[in-house]
Order: sequence, then C-alpha cells, then structure tokens
Amino acid sequence: MADVQGGLAPRPPEAPHAPLLKAILMLLGAVTLFVLLDATASHLGKTYPVPMLVWARYTVHCLLMVVFLAPSMRLRLVSTARPRRQIVRALCLLATTFFGMAAFIRMPLAETTAIIFLSPLLVTVLAGPLLGERIGALRWAASIGGFIGVLLIARPGSGLSPEGVTFALGAALMYAIYQIQTRQLSATENPVTMLFYTALTGTLAMTLLLPWIWGGPLPGLVDGLLIIALGLFGGIGHFLLIRAFREAPASVLSPILYAQLVIATFVGALLFGHIPDLPALTGILIIAGAGAVIALDGQRKHAAGRHKG
Repeated sequence: MADVQGGLAPRPPEAPHAPLLKAILMLLGAVTLFVLLDATASHLGKTYPVPMLVWARYTVHCLLMVVFLAPSMRLRLVSTARPRRQIVRALCLLATTFFGMAAFIRMPLAETTAIIFLSPLLVTVLAGPLLGERIGALRWAASIGGFIGVLLIARPGSGLSPEGVTFALGAALMYAIYQIQTRQLSATENPVTMLFYTALTGTLAMTLLLPWIWGGPLPGLVDGLLIIALGLFGGIGHFLLIRAFREAPASVLSPILYAQLVIATFVGALLFGHIPDLPALTGILIIAGAGAVIALDGQRKHAAGRHKG
C-alpha cells in the first residue's frame, strides 16, 4: 500500500507536462512493485512464517535507505520533533504489513487488494471524530458504496477464507489509522525521515522477535532472492511514490493509485490463475470508483480552501 496522505511535498498544479508524464510513469511503477510485493509474499507465505517475511521486508528496506541516503542526509535522516508519534505511526504500518501478508496467503490477490483499498474510505469515516473534518454527502455516499463493494467480494458463497477477509479488514483499518497519523505529522516532518522511521521501527521490532518467529525450511537460492525482493519491491516502490508526488499534483495522481487494483487482477490471473467472478469484479470496481471519488473530492476542497485563503 501507498503512503499518499500528506507529507509528500507535491508540486503545484502548474507543473509542466514532461514532469507530469514522468510522475505518472513513476507512480505506475510504484504500484506495480507493490503488487509484486504482495504476490511474492503470497507465494512465500505458503512455505515460510509470515513474521519472518515481514522482518525481511523491513530489514532490506531499512538497509537500502541507510546505504543510499544516510551518507548524504546523515542526522537529518532521523531528526524529528515527534519521535514517539513517528514510532506509533510506524507500528501501525508494521501491523498493516503483517495483516496484509497474512491475508494474501489465504485469499486471491485481486480480492485481497480491493478489501485493503477500503482504507481511504475508512479514513473518511474516521476523519470526523479524529481530525475534526466535516464529511460531505458525496464522501458519505462513496464510503457506503465502498462497503457495499466489500460485501460483494466477501459475500456468502464467494469461497473466500473468513480468516483471510478478517486479516484484510484489519490491514485496511490499521492502514487508515496510519494515514491519519501521516496527515497529522506531515506538516512539520520531512517525508523521507517519516519513511525511514517506518523502515527502522519495523526492522528493530521484528529483529527483537526474530528468535521466536524464525522457522520453515532453510531458503534455497531462488526463495532467498525472493525474500530479499520483498524489501526491494517495498523500498523502491515507496521511493518512486515519493518522487511521483513531488513531480505532479496529488489531484492528478491520487486516482491513478487505483490502477493497483487492475494490476493486481492481471498479476493474480497470470501467476496464480485466478480471475475474480462477476460479483467480485463488480465489488472491486465499486471500491476503486468510490476511492477515486473521495480522492478527487478531497483535492477539490483543498484547492478551494487554498484559493479562499
């Protein structure tokens, strides 16, 4: 999943066309890497414990940031005025990763991705009590539509694992809380520092648990490379995501994030031979449409408020 709720320092809407095309391509590259991360976790999770895979995903990501960013950023990489909030936010993303991987090994790629993409709708519902935001009728309608989409996917007789659906909903909820915390921190914190804290906190937390979570057979060459790829897909994907939102306005890019649902459906069919049935596909499209409506409405209100200011 992608961290796009603030803090990514997007350029103003008047960015030229060349950077816009570049941003769209980087964003599509990012969501493709996120799908590959999910597909790889789904494959490996049938052999290795999920907590071990989570540890590998964060450790490789953290090492990437240390190697490529620490020499230039030095202490700026960890400098923050709100370290406790950074850690809590990072733990929410860690929980999202754990629940998400647990869901992906139990359910098809497309359906699981769609349920987790319920998170922007949950942000809308939670933004009122937690952030004091006023939610209009359009957002409420889109949120209700999104929940109907989930019901179509996880309906009785769908064949989906109830445990997998529960894990996916848990991932969506934790990711929604993570996004809300990102909004609260983004006004004062460096986005790269925020990204590093997620990698560092995840690495330290899972490393402390490593003696209890290590298990499964000793990985061979292919599986070892795939385990390393978990961190590469996540780290490079988030880097491309940040770069994309610096090159183009969020109002243009946010709806494109839902291309991840299309890519997940394609990859799930290609790698695992699973094609969603008609009700599930309808639910996926409803969730994508509802999320895109909320993203566009949020950017419209943000632009209107900035214009009045």
